[in-house]
Amino acid sequence: MTHLFPTYQRFDIEIKEASGTVVTDSQGNTYLDFISGIAVCNLGHRHPAVQKSIEEQLQKVWHLSNLFPLSLQEEVASQLVKHSSGDAVFFCNSGAEANEAAIKMARKYTNKQKIITFKQSFHGRTFATMSATGQEKIQAGFGPLLPEFIYLPYNDMKALQEAMDDSVAAIMVEVIQGEGGVVPAEAAFLQEIQNLCKQSDTLFIVDEVQTGIGRTGKAFAYQHHNLSPDIITAAKGLGSGLPVGAMIGKAKLIDTFGPGSHGTTFGGNPISLASAKATLAIIFDDVFLQDVEKKGSYFIHKLEKVVEGYAFVTAIRGNGLMIGMECGEQQALIIEKLREKGLLTLPAGPTVVRLLPPLTVTYEEIDDALSIMKEVLEEVALPV
Repeated sequence: MTHLFPTYQRFDIEIKEASGTVVTDSQGNTYLDFISGIAVCNLGHRHPAVQKSIEEQLQKVWHLSNLFPLSLQEEVASQLVKHSSGDAVFFCNSGAEANEAAIKMARKYTNKQKIITFKQSFHGRTFATMSATGQEKIQAGFGPLLPEFIYLPYNDMKALQEAMDDSVAAIMVEVIQGEGGVVPAEAAFLQEIQNLCKQSDTLFIVDEVQTGIGRTGKAFAYQHHNLSPDIITAAKGLGSGLPVGAMIGKAKLIDTFGPGSHGTTFGGNPISLASAKATLAIIFDDVFLQDVEKKGSYFIHKLEKVVEGYAFVTAIRGNGLMIGMECGEQQALIIEKLREKGLLTLPAGPTVVRLLPPLTVTYEEIDDALSIMKEVLEEVALPV
């Protein structure tokens, strides 16, 4: 009997050890981990430089609270600002908390309440972020949601233009919908969001919780599209597995969050920030990011070749090392068979297999994963 609430559908393996791209279960079986803690372990498991930074901080101080200044916060914030369109950072513990802060910021700064988000989006599971999420299955059973959220079809320019007016506080969008099926936004759609926000004194919020910190080959995915959002939210890959999130905002927003307006006990914790500092030092390097783009292009190109001839695979989508394979009702069976053969993947919605390898994955590991995928697709295609 378990003493845990059954909130997760767990795989039937327990991971006992992990290093780089390889994890080992309690039975001694090894797997290529193309989940990466759901785009968290962007440098693979237990990267030596990150582990060293954490161990050094463990010998100094673990926690003080935000009553005291912490130079680590300034150091990590400066890296996030340097590599984004923002000017100031609020540290928290998760992506949901970062999005919660963004929602509060938008309403307080604009003195407006209406926020536009998009169908099949995912922004978190707190009441505000659940209300922002455009998926009924996330919201079901919890009673009245936070009001004034409008859900529009993703990539629908006409619907966006018709819904937009001066009463909108913010438009909140994912550059690639992760939980919604690894669906990229069209460049023109994102540009129109930015244009409409500028015209209506509306904040442009980009949720980069899954796509940020190098996942697509840029520091943040919006940078593929020449955008300048007012607020960027980040988490997952920021701490290499330690809990840390960040809301990054432009200078005009700074006075909105004065003392007492928002806060968190654990946000910006020294241990988490030590991990983030070491993580960003590696990922926010032009050569590293270019390598991620090359690996992503290689993976997608090779995967498109692998899936040729399998009618149940209808699309390969994504950018960098965030890739989705649309495979309909075969999704669950494919994920199960991949796991049995030593490749860990996860779903994105009911029909997509999501591939999120560490950004440090080698070409040899990509080839090994492709070989396993080809075997599984062949098995699934064979008549029973």
